[in-house]
Amino acid sequence: MVITAPINTVLRMVAMLLFVVVVAACSRTPNSNVGMTGVGNLGPGGGAPGSQQEFLVSVGDRVFFTTDSSSLTPEASATLDKQAAWLNQYQNYRIMIEGHADERGTREYNIALGARRSSVVVNYLVSRGVDQARITSQSFGKERPVAICNDISCWSQNRRAVTVVQ
Repeated sequence: MVITAPINTVLRMVAMLLFVVVVAACSRTPNSNVGMTGVGNLGPGGGAPGSQQEFLVSVGDRVFFTTDSSSLTPEASATLDKQAAWLNQYQNYRIMIEGHADERGTREYNIALGARRSSVVVNYLVSRGVDQARITSQSFGKERPVAICNDISCWSQNRRAVTVVQ
């Protein structure tokens, strides 16, 4: 006996089956309560206290700079203060500070600018008590943009220093 059904009915059935499988898989995923406060061992930012996820979500892993500058803004200093407090509390992590620049300027100039930016961040964190032996830094200049366009909206996102928890 051959059963025939319209193709759209078969597609709907397949889609429904996939949906059920995905929902079932997600319900068994560890830490499926990420983002909920006070649940299990998760911190208010969604990661377990002392985890790299907590650092990323609750503290913030990047600071931004103005054009052609390696001076910290008040917002950058506030973020670095939170980073320093977290790093001083969880001393088992090493970090790398990545310096970045926007696409304007030569490759050599932007490598130097990224190095100045990462150096400023390293010095700030050390001044707040983070052990310098835990910190490395590297400049990527304009080689690793997070946003690509010929506009200030992209350039401002690329002028940054990123703290990578290792």
